[in-house]
Amino acid sequence: MGNSYAGQLKTTRFEEVLHNSIEASLRSNNLVPRPIFSQLYLEAEQQLEGRRSGSRADNEEEEEEGEGGLESNSPANPYQMHPPPEGCCTTDGFCQAGKDLRLVSISNEHIDVPAGFLLVGAKSPSLPDHLLVCAVDKRFLPDDNGHNALLGFSGNCVGCGKKGFCYFTEFSNHINLKLTTQPKKQKHLKYYLVRNAHGTLTKGPLICWKGSEFRSRQASASTCSSSLFQPVENSGPLATFPSEPVPEANPSTVMGSQQAGPASDHPSLTAALGSAVFNGKDSPKHQQLVKSNLVALPRPSALGILPNSGPPKKRHKGWSSESPSATDGGYPQGGGNRAKYETAGMSCVPQVGLVGPASATFPVVASGEPVSVPDNLLKICKAKPVIFKGHGNFPYLCGNLNDVVVSPLLYTCYQNSQSISRAYEQYGASTIQPISEEMQLLLTVYYLVQLAADQVPLMEDLEQIFMRSWRESHLTEIRQYQQAPPQPFPPAPSTVAPVTSAQLPWLAGLAASSCNDSVHIIECTYSLAEGLSEMFRLLIEGKLTKTNYVVIICACRNSAIESCIAVTGKYQARILSESLLTPAEYQKEVNYELVTGKVDSLGAFFSTLCPEGDIDILLDKFYQENQGHISSSLAASSVTKPASLDVSGLPACTSYNLEPHRIRPFQLAVAQKLLSHVCSIADSSTQNLDLGSFEKVDFLICIPPSEVTYQQTLFHVWHSGVLLELGLEKEHMTKQKVEQYVLKLDAEAQTKFKAFLQNSFQNPHTLFVLIHDHAHWDLVSSAVHNLYSQSDTSMGLVDRLLNCREVKEAPNIVTLHVTSFPYALQTQHTLISPYNEIHWPASYNNGVDLYHENKKYFGLSEFIESTLSGHSLPLLRYDSSFEAMVTALGKRFPRLHSAVIRTFVLVQHYAAAMMAVSGLSQMKNYTSVETLEITQNLINSSKQCPCGHGLMVLLRVPCSPLAAVAYERLSHVRERLALEEHFEIILGNPSSGITVGKHFVKQLKMWQKIDDAEWRPQTYLELEGLPCILIFSGMDPHGESLPRSLRYCDLRLINSSCLVRTALEQELGLAAYFVSNEVPLEKGTVNEALESDAEKLSSTDNEDEELVTEGSTSEKRSPMKRERSCSHDSASSSLSSKASSSALCGESSAQPVGPSQGEQARSPQPCGPSEEVTAPGDRQRLRVSQGSQSVISRHSPGLVPQPDSCLKTSQRSIQVSVTSSSSQLFSSGSSSSPTVPTSGTFVPQASQCSMTKACRQPPIVFLPKLVYDMVMSTDGSGLPKAASLLPSHSVMWASSFRPLLSKMMTSTEQSLYYRQWTVPRPSHMDYSNRSEGRMDRFHPRRLLLGGPPQIGKTGAYLQFLSILSRMLIRLTEVDVYDEEEININLREESDWHYLQLSDPWPDLELFKKMPFDYIIHDPKYEDASLICSHHQSIKSEDRGMVRKPEDLYVRRQTARMRLSKFAAYNTYHHCEQCHQYMGFHPRYQLYESTLHAFAFSYSMLGEEIQLHFIIPKSKEHHFVFSQPGGQLESMRLPLVTDKSHEYVKSPTFTPTTGRHEHGLFNLYHAMDGASHLHVLVVKEYEMAIYKKYWPNHIMLVLPSIFNSAGVGAAHFLIKELSYHNLELERNRQEELGIKPQDIWPFIVISDDSCVMWNMVDVDYAGERSREFSWSERNVSLKHIMQHIEASPNITHYALIGMRKWSSKTRTSEVREPFSRCHVHDFIILNVDLTQNVQYNQNRFTCDDVDFNLRVHSAGLLLCRFNRFSMMKKQIAVGGHRSFHITSKVSDNPVAIVPAQYICAPDSKHTFLAAPAQLLLEKFLQYHSHHFFPLSLKNYNHPVLSVDCYLNLGSQISVCYVSSRPHSLNISSSDLMFSGLLLYLCDSFVGASFLKKFHFLKGATLCVICQDRNSLRQTVVRLELEDEWQFRLRDEFQTANAKEDRPLFFLTGRHI
Repeated sequence: MGNSYAGQLKTTRFEEVLHNSIEASLRSNNLVPRPIFSQLYLEAEQQLEGRRSGSRADNEEEEEEGEGGLESNSPANPYQMHPPPEGCCTTDGFCQAGKDLRLVSISNEHIDVPAGFLLVGAKSPSLPDHLLVCAVDKRFLPDDNGHNALLGFSGNCVGCGKKGFCYFTEFSNHINLKLTTQPKKQKHLKYYLVRNAHGTLTKGPLICWKGSEFRSRQASASTCSSSLFQPVENSGPLATFPSEPVPEANPSTVMGSQQAGPASDHPSLTAALGSAVFNGKDSPKHQQLVKSNLVALPRPSALGILPNSGPPKKRHKGWSSESPSATDGGYPQGGGNRAKYETAGMSCVPQVGLVGPASATFPVVASGEPVSVPDNLLKICKAKPVIFKGHGNFPYLCGNLNDVVVSPLLYTCYQNSQSISRAYEQYGASTIQPISEEMQLLLTVYYLVQLAADQVPLMEDLEQIFMRSWRESHLTEIRQYQQAPPQPFPPAPSTVAPVTSAQLPWLAGLAASSCNDSVHIIECTYSLAEGLSEMFRLLIEGKLTKTNYVVIICACRNSAIESCIAVTGKYQARILSESLLTPAEYQKEVNYELVTGKVDSLGAFFSTLCPEGDIDILLDKFYQENQGHISSSLAASSVTKPASLDVSGLPACTSYNLEPHRIRPFQLAVAQKLLSHVCSIADSSTQNLDLGSFEKVDFLICIPPSEVTYQQTLFHVWHSGVLLELGLEKEHMTKQKVEQYVLKLDAEAQTKFKAFLQNSFQNPHTLFVLIHDHAHWDLVSSAVHNLYSQSDTSMGLVDRLLNCREVKEAPNIVTLHVTSFPYALQTQHTLISPYNEIHWPASYNNGVDLYHENKKYFGLSEFIESTLSGHSLPLLRYDSSFEAMVTALGKRFPRLHSAVIRTFVLVQHYAAAMMAVSGLSQMKNYTSVETLEITQNLINSSKQCPCGHGLMVLLRVPCSPLAAVAYERLSHVRERLALEEHFEIILGNPSSGITVGKHFVKQLKMWQKIDDAEWRPQTYLELEGLPCILIFSGMDPHGESLPRSLRYCDLRLINSSCLVRTALEQELGLAAYFVSNEVPLEKGTVNEALESDAEKLSSTDNEDEELVTEGSTSEKRSPMKRERSCSHDSASSSLSSKASSSALCGESSAQPVGPSQGEQARSPQPCGPSEEVTAPGDRQRLRVSQGSQSVISRHSPGLVPQPDSCLKTSQRSIQVSVTSSSSQLFSSGSSSSPTVPTSGTFVPQASQCSMTKACRQPPIVFLPKLVYDMVMSTDGSGLPKAASLLPSHSVMWASSFRPLLSKMMTSTEQSLYYRQWTVPRPSHMDYSNRSEGRMDRFHPRRLLLGGPPQIGKTGAYLQFLSILSRMLIRLTEVDVYDEEEININLREESDWHYLQLSDPWPDLELFKKMPFDYIIHDPKYEDASLICSHHQSIKSEDRGMVRKPEDLYVRRQTARMRLSKFAAYNTYHHCEQCHQYMGFHPRYQLYESTLHAFAFSYSMLGEEIQLHFIIPKSKEHHFVFSQPGGQLESMRLPLVTDKSHEYVKSPTFTPTTGRHEHGLFNLYHAMDGASHLHVLVVKEYEMAIYKKYWPNHIMLVLPSIFNSAGVGAAHFLIKELSYHNLELERNRQEELGIKPQDIWPFIVISDDSCVMWNMVDVDYAGERSREFSWSERNVSLKHIMQHIEASPNITHYALIGMRKWSSKTRTSEVREPFSRCHVHDFIILNVDLTQNVQYNQNRFTCDDVDFNLRVHSAGLLLCRFNRFSMMKKQIAVGGHRSFHITSKVSDNPVAIVPAQYICAPDSKHTFLAAPAQLLLEKFLQYHSHHFFPLSLKNYNHPVLSVDCYLNLGSQISVCYVSSRPHSLNISSSDLMFSGLLLYLCDSFVGASFLKKFHFLKGATLCVICQDRNSLRQTVVRLELEDEWQFRLRDEFQTANAKEDRPLFFLTGRHI
């Protein structure tokens, strides 16, 4: 048969019955198998126990085969297949009939499935990626529990339809499985197949075979777990499978989870769900869960592991149905302390590069006999031994498997260190031998030997040891392949000669001989089985009581060694076995112990300790005695005192001040860093974020499901004002409004999140910031969530919401992860680019305080530093007496989880301490000094403050059920002691809010001045000053902040087994704190009494206390006398170890035994300014002996030795007042000034309030010893050991071949380290993000903000939102020039106005009659010379304020304007609409540009001008090219008669320089998307950069001779080119029958800074009335251009322009719709009419004024549309600013003043590197009064300027005349001129022409020519010497070298 169970059931009779019955059942129609066959199920049966025969090899071979047939360590029996019949199909994936069976091919086909059959997927080894579809009778398949599958097989082929295969062998041949091993249905039938919603057949849940198929096998790929503490939850998409029922009544649970790494292409499956079976009954909900949710499971990998708690396929002698499976995959079941067997699966798997061959697969083969675990092992040993598999094969265990734990972690560690050498081979090294197995084992022994008795082995330490050893032995080979020099390692045992297996046991024994038997070596001859049996025997006989580790070595048989290591030390074994539980299992275990009442024995034990019987009896007695009046010891301070104090005018407490919410410098710095990162995403060329397209910011903050965190975040959002600043809410905010912006990730989150997504989709112009706070929480992938969906809805929520496709793809959502522990988001598969990480800045850099803050942050590193520094009492402490008691009880109650024991002990200590403080002084013996100190200070704190402020004690109880127990117990004790009014006990549970008693709420309201009757504290911060114990539960803190009144952080109960970096730092982060940096003013006078001063505990009444002043101040300061006596620190002292210096600080009665008074005098303690009075660390203490005298015995009264009982009786209060110091951690000086507290009258000073100290001191933290050691010890890198732990539960190390973290690493380097060396587990949400090495796996809009806990990250990101919003508003705003028109009062008041006020266009006839206004009104020409016109008389005061030259650079007035939708943009604007226009569209990226030469001759230059056009392919339709050669012929021009509204007719030319980024060339929106022709006119040297930024724009490149020319040259060439093109177009279109005058003659010449265009709407009051109202609105340039182009008779106008916008525009300026005046900046030029009027190509400034005057004098019309205006943006770079005048010679750029721009010819003047024309213009602008002294401020006698306008400065006016015949000039007959300016005058200027003008006597002349020769010729030709007198010294030149062609001047005086 297909499933041969040879060797199981030997009787022939049985086989016969079996065979016949199966045949019968196959033929029967009855679906339910008959009960007679129940004995044949695969279920384990008691009667088969012990039957075992057949060949061991068979057995091994079967055990060996895992899924996918991984290679085994022992050879498998070859399997001979029958050859297929002749001629049949043998193709993989097809049946022998040739039909396709692959799921992918037939998933959509209809398949006929007979009743009772199911479709299943079979795996073929030759087609690993495919499933073959088969129909199988479901009776032969297991049920959901893996039971009840009939032996045998019945199936049909779905391909060819062949039915009735009764043997799986036959069927596997038919479907071409081609197996090399015997076919088994369990191995090849893998999945159920199901149809999804679309009817497609898909892979469903795994078939749950209960065999040894799914073993915890591992490839060597995996590296070892971070530590033995590594809980293995989250190890894979966690499938859930119920365990089998067991005959016990205890709940039986699958404990633990197996892990597999990414050795194959899909996540492995692991099981980690418990409580499947309760009290022996299946949970139906659970089954349904499995059925419904396994559909979503991914395919298991070659390492896929399912739990298998049933028996192995073959029975072994020791199998019992109660015991768990003896296979590797098995899980123990049964008793309350169900052991985890093989649970810690492999933790880590590196990249495939490091994966070795399959030889590293798990050694499942058992060798030799099974080993029986003795029955009463736990009872005898007091702890479950933890057995680590080492090398070779591990034997089967049977018997009492509940009492042992087997783990493969060490095996994995060994495998990984074998793969180290392969990592080096990647560097190209020749093969280096890995570290040998013998050496590994020897090193392990060395490691165990040096461990202290209270230390626990860490896998990471072992990995590092292997690494070092191997590196040292291969140093020379490695050196050449390693970049970094090798670290100096401590010497490892020398490996000169390799250790042989024969030497190994001897060497190991030698190593262990020195350790006093803490490591015991057992050598065995044949197999490990005998060693294990020997170890169990020794354990039972009690011979290993001192032994912590047993190393079993079998090194004889064959050559391969076999080994395993058992941890038998009670302390170590307990910690290790508990560390193998996942957090979920840990909680379940504790719950179980509480529910079943197992803890009652603990309670019973405690009650036996008390001298007077049960504590409760004592409490009741106390209660009755004191009922009706409060104990006298507490009467001293009435809690209701504060109110009366205030009323009577006595001082109220001044220490209590709630800080106002203000942003700190650090937070602002971080917010700015965040902003710059967002900007850099936007600036990158990827177009992933278009900041320019957003108008506002919206946000959603996602937080873990903690009510307190939720309320706290709401509070921060509310008080930050961010909602108002972002404009999201109006002034009156309600709580409901704020709640929209904070999302608690719980069951209701999905709805709220959908609304957020919807909102983001509907508002594409809003930038949504999705803030994921506390981002290291819940990184479970949503795939795993599908398995849990019914049990825990919040699991995997972060992945489902924040990683959903909508968020990833939305272009307007930026995700910001915020966390204090970013490590789990810094893996090889992270979605966050390393460039998008923002780390909290360090406060100091090279000793410089970067951000001055008045508070100093006190985090983990500061705690460690303060504890190590030793100059003060340590802030981190552990409680050795508590630890000792816990250890002792652990031995007494080995079946209880240590968390339960620790909690009960601690609660007992607190209860006893409360009783002791309340007057039951005998209870002091039943608590520890630490707990007593905490309780005493808590109860007394409120009495030291006039208002009753007290301190908070945080008691961290991670497990919620235990927290509830602690809460109830402490509340009960408090109530019995009548302390309810003294302090509150608060149970802090993540899922619920805070409950505080009415009395305390009233106090809080009074302190915080709250009137609201309904108010209740909702966050811990609101408990400021409340004396309370906060019992903080929940497996992880969720970001809750604690108030400043927190004084003690009691972390003694944190789960020390969860040692991963995140968990540890998260717990310690609770104590993080800001201490005040400010030194109190009156240094030395502020007395701070200790918190326990007001009352002492020495007796129940304290009236007669006397004062003792202790020690002198100098002694106190002396750090040399810190050591304290150790004499009482042995196990015999009634309180262990820290019977401490509290004795010296007024708590002498707080402990029964302390140092003698003599010793007190000898070694006084340096007491700090606080109640920190316990001794520094345990460094000076002897260990509490772990000998026979148990800790418990010390607490029986008869045994308490009292050598120093004098201390108990001395009823003294030792007052120590210490001045506070700037360091807050130690006192710099102290004065002893006794104060006398008397019961009734004494009012403490305000300084005694605990709040005073709270501001200046971080809390004191109590840790478990294990954690304390981990935090305080450093590794080789100088970092605390804790830093080198695995960073998070959800990741694993990529390789053990990794360096240590270094102390010098910055946060960024640490991030890169984790990104290189960690990979996410399969359950991590980033697991599937695996495109290694490719940048695109990073999400472009994801940022990560990391900073220490409680440092202010929330404030920082809220501030970031504010500045981001401000920046977006700023991005949508521009500074535009906002200046009034100048010289308004000089406007000519002529009779002529344009009277038709409502005309949309000018009437040509009317317009011609209007006079031309010569005066310049453009404010940019405020400093330009005034142009005189007809009759105005100008007074000097009319000229307005004349600026001094230094004022010229003063910023011009601007206004900030919001960009409208019709704005022109620079290169920073990207939006969807204009991507194509800009050429950034992917389709247009391919478009290249072509370069075309275009030549035309111009007579004035006397040569041919050659211009170049760069024309993108997308713009070629605007041009005409010759047909054959593709030469550029002309630019197409439209017709005057065209009336289309689709495009703008006039081509736009924009000359630009230096503004490739900032020039506003994107006219897409300004033109409202209309077609237009836009040409950028650039200089040759800038061509490349402009082309890069504007790839889709047409460029006109000026010839290189114009590289240094000014704007005049560009204007000149544009106009000439356009006229030439007009001629070409007329010729071309004439051939098409179009009249020359019909070709459109206008072009636009626009500045590169025109940003928006406006239009004035005028509303007239009545017909023809002069009264009207007007408003201005933004319109598109297209609208304005089409309006102007539609003007009637437009071709009669030469120049058309518009107003420059100003907010100060007057009504008078827009009353007349049109003016005849100067136009600037944006002109529409008629190139036809102006054919003969040229721009001056030499000009740099004022060339537009010059051109306007020429056009007007030529008799042409200039028209300004006053109802249109343009806004000009202020651009700080480029333009005319790009001309810098520097010296030609000197290298250093000396500032050159305008006076140096000219010099005498032939002088030795410094020549300047600037064009002559520029020097001339600048000189005349600033120094023309040297040439025209008479003209200065003489406005009525202007300078006559012939044919040109040059700016002579604002204090000189000019009169422009044209020498051309028939030109229009002003009547100058009655004008007397004060000067004459002749600039490069041509032949039109003659002597007769000049004789028409009259000059004042003494007027001056300036003639400017190209060279000295022409200067002389001009003087002669114009007969100037007749009227003007010249002197030789009056000749000048511009300061240019000869080769730069200077200009020459000649000046003279009028005779």
